[in-house]
Amino acid sequence: MAIIGRRADLDLRDVYAAHGPEIYRFALRQLGDGQAAEEAVQEVFLRAWRSAGRFDPDLASLRVWLFAIARNVVIDEARARARHDRRLDAVAAEHSESVSDFADAVLDQRLVQQALLRISDDHRVALVETYLRGRSYRDVAAEVGVSQVTLRSRVFFGLKALRLAMEEMGVRP
Repeated sequence: MAIIGRRADLDLRDVYAAHGPEIYRFALRQLGDGQAAEEAVQEVFLRAWRSAGRFDPDLASLRVWLFAIARNVVIDEARARARHDRRLDAVAAEHSESVSDFADAVLDQRLVQQALLRISDDHRVALVETYLRGRSYRDVAAEVGVSQVTLRSRVFFGLKALRLAMEEMGVRP
């Protein structure tokens, strides 16, 4: 096992036995999650092992040095969790909006279809061809065999009839 700093009498097992439970309790209080606290303790001792050569007992005790590492690990973990939570929130918001928008569109489409079945054939054809299919009044009037003025009148009164049909169905504007 690695020797901590210049002290040949301490190996990592002894250091873990002496300070591990205390560091775990610190991490648990800060993070509020047992599994995250365990991972934090592992990271503390991994960092201590990697930087054992930099430990100087003249500057601070082993306990103080380990807790300084633990503090940094906890801060890193809290920041990573915050980033992760923000990403999840953004994905959830985007997903719920798209699902909600899709559901609203399907419901709106179904309501319009039901209301179109309640108006006259002339009005329905005028509205479907001009509004829903986006065709020009000139083309639709020629196809149906009426003047453009008549077609515009059918669209106007068709919209009124459609609005009334939807109100009868309980749809509020």
